[in-house]
Formats: sequence, structure tokens, C-alpha cells
Amino acid sequence: MKAIVIREFGPPEVMRLEEVPTPVPGPGEVLIQVHAVSVNRTLDLVVRSGKYAMPVALPHVLGVDPSGVICALGPGVSTRKAGDRVVTLQFLRPPTPNSPPAILGVHGWGGYAQYVKLPAELTLPIPEGVDFVTATVVARHAPTAFSMLRDEAKLKSGEWILVMGAAGGLGAAGIQVAKTMGAKVIAAAGADERVKAAVDLGAHAGVNYRSQDLTEEVKRITGGQGVNVVFENIGDPELFPKAFASLARGGRLLTAGGHGGGTVPLDVKRLYLNQNTVIGTFGKVLATDVELGLRAAAEGRYRVLIDRVLPLAEAPLAHRIVDQRSGIGKVILAPAS
Repeated sequence: MKAIVIREFGPPEVMRLEEVPTPVPGPGEVLIQVHAVSVNRTLDLVVRSGKYAMPVALPHVLGVDPSGVICALGPGVSTRKAGDRVVTLQFLRPPTPNSPPAILGVHGWGGYAQYVKLPAELTLPIPEGVDFVTATVVARHAPTAFSMLRDEAKLKSGEWILVMGAAGGLGAAGIQVAKTMGAKVIAAAGADERVKAAVDLGAHAGVNYRSQDLTEEVKRITGGQGVNVVFENIGDPELFPKAFASLARGGRLLTAGGHGGGTVPLDVKRLYLNQNTVIGTFGKVLATDVELGLRAAAEGRYRVLIDRVLPLAEAPLAHRIVDQRSGIGKVILAPAS
């Protein structure tokens, strides 16, 4: 099969299209012909550069969220059959209080390939009417947004939430999940066209945090109150303090990313005087939440923002597009095309 293989860390050009052996599914495993896999800033670009926080063994194949068609079954598989259209769950081993997760495309070869093998239990059926591209993005981001906002932020109906990076995959998921929970959403992004795309997903208001003062705009929109929750996945040293200062008394800031640098100043006086909470989280990827997101997509209640779909050989270009933030929405690779 063809796969994008990394044999050394570095710029996008270290990714090369190679012929490698097609995986053979073992007991309890399935072989999937990959039709879509998304390009993610941290789990793809940072891993490829060699700057990921956990060790990554070489040679390596990226791709955390492949979807496709099951084409072979290993011994003992009875829950899936050849021809099933499926998405995949990213945690080969879920996080525990004492250890980080093992992630598909980080700690095991992923979906930048024509085929990938996985335990059958890490696959879920794609509903009729949902294409592979949509399914990949929903499975990647919707469950994280559900678990972060429902289980950790404990977002309530009627509360205000500020979604940072609102036109990105996780931001777009956060907007729509927050809406289903009855919250009032402010979408914040770094360009007017990104703000518009996020507002079109159902946000009540939008802020361009590169041309406007984020804290002042949030306070204006909320009548001086501030937001109850900040949904943050950037970790930018200039933006993080502005987002944190947007919190109302007792507000909660959740962060699940650091592609803006990751080291930020924190106003500790504001933290304790306003009784705020800062939560760092992976989020959870629960099968029930993936199914919830896929069902919403099938019913037209959940949309994804897609910038473009590229063939597998264009992986270096896909990484440059994501790195330059030159598009709106997810960049997808289509290995089967």
C-alpha cells in the first residue's frame, strides 16, 4: 500500500509517499481502506516537527482520525463485517489519572495511508447520509467538545460561553455543542471571514481577537458581566490573558491545546479574587458521544467546516496550509482517491 512515512522529524518535506506492506489484521482487528483523515495542528504538525510532548517512534505514519470501509476481518471479529463504513476512535489506550493516553497516529501508525488496522472495538458505524469527510471531523472533535462542556465545564442552559479558535475543528464543535446545551455563544477567531463562518454555525455574536479588544468586546456583549465559560484550545501568550479576563466571577476556563505556544501569563489575583477555575484537559472520546455527533450530522443538526480535500500525496501541502492558517475549516486527506 501507499503511505506517507516520516523517517526523520522536520518540515513538511520529511513526509514522503512510500510503498509499505499492507497491514494484516490480527485477532479482534479489522483492516480499513481509508477514505478520509484530517490534518490536525498538534497531533500532526507538532508530531511531524519532532516537538510533541511525548516520544514518537520512527519511522512513523500520522493520522489520528481515519474513516473508511472495512475490507478484511481478523480472527474472532463478529461485531463488524466487510463493507461496513466506519469511523475510528483515537485513543488506543485512554488516559488515566497516572498516565497519558496512547493515541492513533502518534503512538501507533495512523491514517495517512491507504489502509490502517485497528481493534474492531475502536470503530463505529457511519450513519446513512453522512459522508466520510464529515464523519472524520465529527468523530475527531464532537466527543471532546461534549465531554469538556458537559462533564468538566458543567455548562448550563442560559450561561454565556466564549469559544476561542471558533472556526477550527474543536472550536466549531464547541459552538454547536454549547448551542445544544442552551448556552449563549460568543465565537472568537483571528480573521473576519473566520468569525463569520463561526457565527454562521449558530453563535450569538462574534469577535475578531486580532483587530478588536477581546475582553472589552466580551464585556460589551454580555452587558458587563463576562462569560461563565471560556472554551480555549490555543494557548497564545497574548490571547490567553484576554480570554481569562473575560470570565465572570465564578467562571471556568477549559483549555485543551497549546499550538499558540502553550506558555502563558496568569493573573493569579484575578483567579482567586473572582473565584475562577482553570482546567487543563484532554477531554474524553466516548463512543456514545461519537454516536451522538454522527446522529446530529445525519439529521442536519451538526455541520463541519471544510477548507479542502487533497490526495494523500499532497500531505506536505496540507501541512503548509494548516500551518499558515490560510484556510477556513479542516484540511482533509483522501487516501483512497
